[in-house]
Amino acid sequence: MTQEQTHPTRSTISPNDERRWAELADLALIISREIQFRGYTDERAVPLSPSEGMVMRYLQHEPPAPPSHIAAATGLQRTNLSTVLRGLEQKGLIERRADPGDGRGVTVHVTEHGRANYALVRREWAAAVSTAADHDATHLDAALALLGAVESGLSRSRPRTRTSRPATESP
Repeated sequence: MTQEQTHPTRSTISPNDERRWAELADLALIISREIQFRGYTDERAVPLSPSEGMVMRYLQHEPPAPPSHIAAATGLQRTNLSTVLRGLEQKGLIERRADPGDGRGVTVHVTEHGRANYALVRREWAAAVSTAADHDATHLDAALALLGAVESGLSRSRPRTRTSRPATESP
């Protein structure tokens, strides 16, 4: 993969498109922050940090995995992942078990409580976002397709190691 594929230059997109793509990125960050800010109405919901949420999202759709696979898939450093896993374990959302193929390693499993919490918070997110859009689902499929493609492309082109400073939410 070339440098331009992972970090496109301004010349690879038109100025009008650049403005619109930047607006999409800005809105995605704002929406994410608004969802996190509002919290949960159901007292059973276990709030998670952004890193904990990434790990739980990954584990919902993948079989039990060793920490090294989780770190690679989420872009978290192994040292940070250890802290995240410890927190999720203390909340009862995951458990670590000895790897049956290699007794020295462990695999991370979602607990029933972890699956139930994920389903509960997704219902709350759905209600909040749907209400914010006045329940207008006219362009929902197109938005999901575009955002899915963006997420997939960003994940696919993520550098294996961070070679630049992390992005912040505001300049």
